[in-house]
Amino acid sequence: MDEDLLATAAARAIAYTRERNERPVFPDGEAVSGLSAFVEPLPTTGTDPHDVLALLDSAGSPGTVVSGAGQYFGFVTGGTLPVGLAASWLVTAWDQNAALGVMSPTAGVLDTVAGAWLVRLLGLPTGTQHTFVSGTSSANAACLATARDRLLHDMGHDSVEDGVFGAPPFRVVVSEAAHSSVVKALGVVGLGRSAVVSVEADEQGRLRADALPPAGEPTLVVLQAGNVNSGAFDPFDEVAEHFAGTPHWIHIDGAFGLWAAASADRRPLTTGMDRAHSWAVDMHKWLNVSYDSAVAFVRESADVARTFRVGASYLPNGAHLDPVHRGPDMSQRARAAETWAVLKSLGAEGVEELIDRCCRHARALGEGLAAAGFRVHNDVVLNQVMVSLGTDEETERLLNDVARSGTMWAGGSEFNGVRVMRLSVSGWATTDDDIEESIATLTALAGG
Repeated sequence: MDEDLLATAAARAIAYTRERNERPVFPDGEAVSGLSAFVEPLPTTGTDPHDVLALLDSAGSPGTVVSGAGQYFGFVTGGTLPVGLAASWLVTAWDQNAALGVMSPTAGVLDTVAGAWLVRLLGLPTGTQHTFVSGTSSANAACLATARDRLLHDMGHDSVEDGVFGAPPFRVVVSEAAHSSVVKALGVVGLGRSAVVSVEADEQGRLRADALPPAGEPTLVVLQAGNVNSGAFDPFDEVAEHFAGTPHWIHIDGAFGLWAAASADRRPLTTGMDRAHSWAVDMHKWLNVSYDSAVAFVRESADVARTFRVGASYLPNGAHLDPVHRGPDMSQRARAAETWAVLKSLGAEGVEELIDRCCRHARALGEGLAAAGFRVHNDVVLNQVMVSLGTDEETERLLNDVARSGTMWAGGSEFNGVRVMRLSVSGWATTDDDIEESIATLTALAGG
């Protein structure tokens, strides 16, 4: 073991995080060009590990997007909390396979505890089964596969054993404003990207319950907690009432919006969410742990086991559902450990404060930009703010100027046919000063 190499890596990582706010939020052309240092034929002979690490840092660090910066508002990613980063380093050193409790008792206990904490924090039904996966795209796919198999099981078809060939049809209902990961997941699990009933959304991106197809036939409904552009929530209670008493499954894609349930002030947005059968949420978005961590929740453990239980002579087959029996992964890293560390560090009150602080920043950002003459396109109910200038061309110019400025970063989107700048406030490091400086930067660039 080369302890000096690990110490050097730690020192370089600490220096990177220390200098975070001095670095350009988005890399400049020179930094991107510098990445050519990595482009070479596979070496015939090896390179000293210290030299490898030095190159990774000297060429790689300048080319990164500093998503942990206080003025990073691109996508719904907020950087890793220090305790999450530290836990990630330790967990990587552990090098544990969390597939089975017998492979890592520590990983097994942390998975169980963190999962139970999340169920309580998000207000999900008691007994809800959790599965740590790589991201909400995977969580959506896992939940939709479980829903598929349950609906077909109730219709007399065993899709786990016999596949979907010759299976009786059932209806899939999604909002026209559904996230692209939902559409992708539907294709992955064999339900079709376009073989769905698309329901009209209102001007904020909420599914219109009055436009739902009639209840009666077996139906899988996909709803959204936190529209990716506006932050709006679908009407969960109305949809649940519409399909009540008929064969159906409601899945909620709540990549970042599900966290509203952890805040007393935002919890009303999630009313009726507990009437769903499955939910998907990211840890590496608003909870600010490192990437490759999300959770798929399913109300009934038996439904999870039907789809994902695996049998092999070398695998224990007890009553407890180890992670290998709860999702698509066999080998998997101990993802739950970082979530446990962040939740233990923050507590329920700390999570609520993080959510409320980001929402307060988003409101201030929207109000400040509106006062500066920007058009704000959404009701700022959560952490999303969409703004534009007079024309699509002006907005596009602003987006490009912001990327070149290096002081902040936000991405573009299309909303109700208009080119907009989408600002997502989900980082623990964002301060009141960051919001004021961002308003000043955008106002100056808009006038340029």
